[in-house]
Amino acid sequence: MMDWTDRYCRYFHRQLTRHALLYTEMVTSGAVVFGDREHLIGFNQTEHPIALQLGGSKPQELAQAAKIGEDFGYDEINLNVGCPSDRVKSGNFGASLMAEPELVGECINAMQTAVKVPVTVKCRIGIDDQDEDKDLDRFIEIVSGAGCREFIIHARKAWLKGLSPKENRDIPPLNYERVYRAKQQRPDLIIHINGGIETIEQTKQHLEHVDGVMMGRAAYHQPFELAQIDSEIYGQPNPLTQRLEAVQAMFPFIESELAKGVPLPRITRHMLGIFHSEPGARLWRRHLAENAHKQGAGLDVLTDALGHVG
Repeated sequence: MMDWTDRYCRYFHRQLTRHALLYTEMVTSGAVVFGDREHLIGFNQTEHPIALQLGGSKPQELAQAAKIGEDFGYDEINLNVGCPSDRVKSGNFGASLMAEPELVGECINAMQTAVKVPVTVKCRIGIDDQDEDKDLDRFIEIVSGAGCREFIIHARKAWLKGLSPKENRDIPPLNYERVYRAKQQRPDLIIHINGGIETIEQTKQHLEHVDGVMMGRAAYHQPFELAQIDSEIYGQPNPLTQRLEAVQAMFPFIESELAKGVPLPRITRHMLGIFHSEPGARLWRRHLAENAHKQGAGLDVLTDALGHVG
């Protein structure tokens, strides 16, 4: 998620689950090719498995960016054709590309030619006045025909005309059945579902119909939900069982990053929801919000904040 799932967020989430695939923020192909690559797509090796999420519509530039991502060590390259933000609309990428499946196919073909790791597509069930059945079928047919075998489908339309990016996350109704039908119609493809999924129980229900589940905002705002994934979904031991452990597991990393000059709030802003619905959660958030930005702030801010919970 743009401006959310940066390297500090991902490092924190990796403390909670060893097996779930983590995604970067969407980064434009041009930024990867011409910008500060280490700043934009650098990551800690403990974040594996991890996918680089790209935005763009120029096949050869996307191919270059995909290759750079593979060379950085990413386990998957994902082309985002589902983001409805103003930035992507003006740049002719993201959800606007659902109206151009042939171009998406060209992009996928170029990217797959450039790399050996999987290249996947994240999309919506449609945009604006598209037919959720006919047009999504056509999109999947053309893009899979270009070589894509894996789709992450957000079970909402994106209304690029008339709704803001925030409204597009909530107002268009969820249509999970449409994603289920996509899997039924194309059992040869790997189909994941996304949109409004908040709990592990919901995840397990969806997995009866599709191959995978992507959790977005719920994983960010209620991160401890991720701590059940390894045992409930993968049948492996959870890396930790207590929220306090999740915070303390971050201490060595935070000390290391502070020594590099990283401001404390850049890390702690992703940890605000760890005590969601627990006694003292509001005081935890408030203490971090009021003190993490102060000059010289360090681990003492977190240890003092922990005094409000439990």
